[in-house]
Amino acid sequence: MALPFFYIDNYDEVQTQLVLNEETSKHIVQVLRMKVGEQLNLTDGKGSLLHCQISDDNRKQCTVVVKSKIKNQKSKKSVTIAISLLKNTNRFEWFLEKATEIGVAEIIPLICERTEKEKFRFDRLNGICISAMLQSQQTWLPELYQPTEFAAAIKDATSLVKMVAHCDKGEKKTIPEVMAKNPSTSYTIFIGPEGDFTEEEIKLAASMQCQYVTLGETRLRTETAGVVAAVLITGL
Repeated sequence: MALPFFYIDNYDEVQTQLVLNEETSKHIVQVLRMKVGEQLNLTDGKGSLLHCQISDDNRKQCTVVVKSKIKNQKSKKSVTIAISLLKNTNRFEWFLEKATEIGVAEIIPLICERTEKEKFRFDRLNGICISAMLQSQQTWLPELYQPTEFAAAIKDATSLVKMVAHCDKGEKKTIPEVMAKNPSTSYTIFIGPEGDFTEEEIKLAASMQCQYVTLGETRLRTETAGVVAAVLITGL
C-alpha cells in the first residue's frame, strides 16, 4: 500500500527533522490517525521526495524525521498551457486538476478580449494544483501564474515552439504534425475563451511566430481543449 503523501512549502536539504503545519498535522493525526513510528512521504513540489517517520504525533505540530530523500529531475519536455479564464469557475478548476495530473509545467491564465471572468483566487487554485500533484504522486508542482493579458503573454512566451488553437477557418496543422516538424524541449499553446480568440488576437499570434493548430473536428469547450492539448504535447 502506498504511503500517505503530503506537501511542504519549503524544504532545506540540510534539515533532518520537520515540524508540519497545523492543517497537515491535523490530517495526519486526527483524520488518518497516524501514530509515532508510522511513515509517510513529503514533497516540496520542486522535485524533492522525502521518506519520513513520525517522531511526535501532536495534532497541531506533527514532527517527522527524514529517513531518506530523492531529488527527482524535471521532465525533459516543458509544456506550458496558456488558457483563458472561464465564467464557470468549477470548469477552470477541473482543468487545473487534470493539467497537473498530466504533468504540465506551467499554467498561464489568460485575459482575452472575450474572456468573461477575471476574478482569480490564487491560493485556492494553487491548492487545487497541490492536491492534484499529491493525488498523482508527483514531486513537481506546475507553476501557476497570475492572470495575464493575452498580448503580454504571447509576447513574453519563451518556449521554442509556440502554438495557438483557434476555430477560425484557414490552414491549420495538428499538434503531432507541428511537433514532428519542430522537435523541441519546450512548448507553449494558447487556448482561447468560450467565444474563441478575436481575429486581431489570431493575427497577433501569427506575428509572434505562433503556429495555428486544430484540436480535431469537433468544437471543444475551453477546458476540454486545454486538457486535449496537454495530453497531445506531453505524449501521456
